Amino acid sequence: MANSTKAGPALHLLKLSVGTEDVTDLATWQKLHKAQTFDGLPRHVTRMWPKRAEEILAGGSIYWVIRGLIQARQRILRLDEVDRGDGIRRCAIVLDPELHRTAIVPRKPFQGWRYLQPTDAPPDLPPGREAEEALPPELSRALADIGVL
Repeated sequence: MANSTKAGPALHLLKLSVGTEDVTDLATWQKLHKAQTFDGLPRHVTRMWPKRAEEILAGGSIYWVIRGLIQARQRILRLDEVDRGDGIRRCAIVLDPELHRTAIVPRKPFQGWRYLQPTDAPPDLPPGREAEEALPPELSRALADIGVL
């Protein structure tokens, strides 16, 4: 999951996937042309440029919070500058198209993105479980709250 470099383990990002119902919905959105880079990779554009970009690019992932639960991650491939002609420097977080479902972890709402330390990142689901249909968000949240998930 996280690569190690001389500077230490890679740093991750945590981001809300606003308006997304589930991991499948996120994957569908990322296949739209407007959600992709010139080379067809999914991207997420944000106004803030990560100050710790080097650590993120050392093997970091973006962990997606969907309906209050961390449910998936994608490897971050690069950071591209986006110019929309309005003088605001934006950052396109360019992602590996493969979404990895993770263990469910509840997360309260926040704005923008947050850094996520490797020690705080939920593990990927074991092989064979990533294709399982996800539990309803309310049930996942309740089970995570009591420590079952």
